[in-house]
Amino acid sequence: MGVVVRNLQKVVPLRRARLRKDVNTLRHILGIQKFDLGVVCVDNRRIQHINNMYRKKDEPTDVLSFPFHEGLRPGKMPCPLHRDELNLGDIFLGVEFVMKQCQEDSMDLHEALTQKIVSSLIETAETGFELPSHPQ
Repeated sequence: MGVVVRNLQKVVPLRRARLRKDVNTLRHILGIQKFDLGVVCVDNRRIQHINNMYRKKDEPTDVLSFPFHEGLRPGKMPCPLHRDELNLGDIFLGVEFVMKQCQEDSMDLHEALTQKIVSSLIETAETGFELPSHPQ
């Protein structure tokens, strides 16, 4: 499967192919390319609903991450027993929320979305598995 990018919002024009390419590059750099990842782009209404459901915060946000593997200790990579367990999980991007931040800070939307994905992957690594280090 690799990376699946779904755009479930129509508020902000989005180039999914570019985002998918960048996420694939990130997976390769981080040495986690064998794991699948879902990226779901949503509007403020939907991200607020998800945020309220899972975090009890009734407000839109920029990104929500849902790791596939739970209970991992830092420094341990998942040891999937089956092909369908080669999954990092899903990242929900509040594209409308991020777009507003970009307008306020004069940032490029695509770069900001990519940074949100990087932050989510690093957060997953810090709370779950450790990303492999690469010699300099």
